[in-house]
Amino acid sequence: MNLKSLTERLILKTITGSTAVEITNLDTDSRAIRPGGLFVCVPGFNVDGHDYIEHAIQNGAVAIMAEKELPELPGNITRITVPDTRRVLPILANSFFGNPTEQLKLIGITGTNGKTTTTHMVDKVLNDSNRKTGIIGTLYMKIGDHVEKTLNTTPDTIQLQRYFHTMVAHGGTYGVLEVSSHGLDMGRVRGCDFQTVVFTNLSHDHLDFHQNMESYRNTKELLFTQLGNSDRDMQKKVVLNADDAASSYYGKRTSAQIVTYGIHNPADVRALHIQNTGDGCNFIVETPWGSSDFSMKIHGIHNVYNALAAITTCLLEGIPIQEIRNSLQDFAGVHGRFQEIKTDRSFRVVVDYAHNPDGLKATLLSAKEITSGKMICVLGCRGERDRLKRPIMADIAASYSDYVLFTTDNPFSEDPEQIIAEMLGGLSSHHAVNWEVVPNRKEAIQRAVEMAGDQDRIIITGRGHETRYEAGSQVDSFSDEEVVLSSLQAMEHGIQMMSPEQ
Repeated sequence: MNLKSLTERLILKTITGSTAVEITNLDTDSRAIRPGGLFVCVPGFNVDGHDYIEHAIQNGAVAIMAEKELPELPGNITRITVPDTRRVLPILANSFFGNPTEQLKLIGITGTNGKTTTTHMVDKVLNDSNRKTGIIGTLYMKIGDHVEKTLNTTPDTIQLQRYFHTMVAHGGTYGVLEVSSHGLDMGRVRGCDFQTVVFTNLSHDHLDFHQNMESYRNTKELLFTQLGNSDRDMQKKVVLNADDAASSYYGKRTSAQIVTYGIHNPADVRALHIQNTGDGCNFIVETPWGSSDFSMKIHGIHNVYNALAAITTCLLEGIPIQEIRNSLQDFAGVHGRFQEIKTDRSFRVVVDYAHNPDGLKATLLSAKEITSGKMICVLGCRGERDRLKRPIMADIAASYSDYVLFTTDNPFSEDPEQIIAEMLGGLSSHHAVNWEVVPNRKEAIQRAVEMAGDQDRIIITGRGHETRYEAGSQVDSFSDEEVVLSSLQAMEHGIQMMSPEQ
């Protein structure tokens, strides 16, 4: 695509050089630029893209777009300045990749908890009804057998449009996207033409970034206010959780039609007679489009809410409720979300991504309902994240578990002992006999495995699917699941496990 066509929809302040040059790639990371590339200089939190122009040119950039005055560049490099590079990115990415979301029915799912499970439920039902669907979120971008690992829940603008382009190229007709508050605040989904937006819930999280709950709530509002701002002749829909107070706020800020789901408050789609069992959960769903009994292999009231969000979304796509029921009855859950690790022992081990207060409470309550023995929780809070939730989560763990092992989880640049000390600040009302501190996460998991008895359940929280452990400048491979399996194997052979520091 030539530069003139790529930039014709932009407000340009200055342009120096040829616009007839062909652009074969574009990026905000100078390391990713290849010959024929357009390098867009975006100021970030830690680095400024304007400082990497020379590196981008060395890698083959033929054009530079910036919002600051540019230095002297080689004569063959086209220089463009715009008022705000971050704001033009969605327009550039859309044009470069052929406006892919205009060729998809795009469903965005946002909320503090439940995004990943709900997106996977919707993805499964749509695919089972022969509607080829792609999914983008915390775990990966996937369509059919094509899978690419993602770095962020909501990828950056250019990567996101590239993923949508890949979906279209693979014959996709639907795209299901996890939309994070960070992604909204950073403008990553500007230019995404959503057909349906789904809200799961709003609770304490990410206050390191948003500062307070009002700011956090208002950031998610962007997804609802932007819905319906396209020229496409398409019915725009919003799916809201009637049991969450934030839904009334979002409902007043969208021009789209609204359908609600819930358990306690009046709603269009409701779940009744909920039963949690050792094998999963059963419930009845009543809707304006028919009713049905549902039986799922996953546990917990929070997953009933996730299912209701998915059921409502799929009903709005014209899928009969019996087809949705049949699809969800063999939904196996999501990797790292209340994932039971298969062992030959008389106790159970679960790995879960719960990393905020509401998520942790929901996980522990669900586990408690199906556990006849003791509940042993392994909990760490990661560094450089919301510090206010640390004592709250420690209190929840001690309140809903029989025993807690407090440990670390990706301290990054923070002192692990200080993080744990802040967690322990929430334990003033709990007896010390019910918890202990094991700073080394591997040792904490080993200790939990060693102390578990008949019918007990170990809940290892915070990391779920993650396989990277970052402390200071050191990055190691680390999987909670693998540590559990190696601990069990060592116990079978009577080996005393040694931590990496020993």
